[in-house]
Amino acid sequence: MINFPVLLLAALVPMVLGMIWYNQKVFGKANARASNIPDDGKARGHKPVVYIVSYIFCFFLAFGVQFIVIHQMHYFSILANEPGIHEEGSPVRVMIKEFMEKYGTNFRTFKHGVFHGTLAGITLALPLVGLLALFEGRGFKYIAINVGYWIVSMALMGGIICQFA
Repeated sequence: MINFPVLLLAALVPMVLGMIWYNQKVFGKANARASNIPDDGKARGHKPVVYIVSYIFCFFLAFGVQFIVIHQMHYFSILANEPGIHEEGSPVRVMIKEFMEKYGTNFRTFKHGVFHGTLAGITLALPLVGLLALFEGRGFKYIAINVGYWIVSMALMGGIICQFA
């Protein structure tokens, strides 16, 4: 089942990590040079709006990551159209309850979530950021800094979601 408080918590990960990762003393100056933007360390745009919309986007990401890191979510999607799925006590609901009692905690560790979050970062963030960077004429350093950020973000999000959701 979807645990919204955990997803709200996991959505903070990219924001907190971003404050560290893109700090001028970490990768901020290198990223600014690779992005061809002034490296004065000042955020662009209307900060409250940027942070609010960023958090909403991070929540969407956390929502998607849960389906990657929690294997039990697939069980529900496979049975979504079964007759009686929404009726308490129906044969399919009894089967789900028994299944979750037996297997509901399998592969539900922080370590397992980090593993799948990392794979998601490599297989999703790398191609997305990489393709945009190639067509924008950005170099390897830009790709490495930004993909690295997303891989670490998704790994930590995956760990939190898998352990606690």
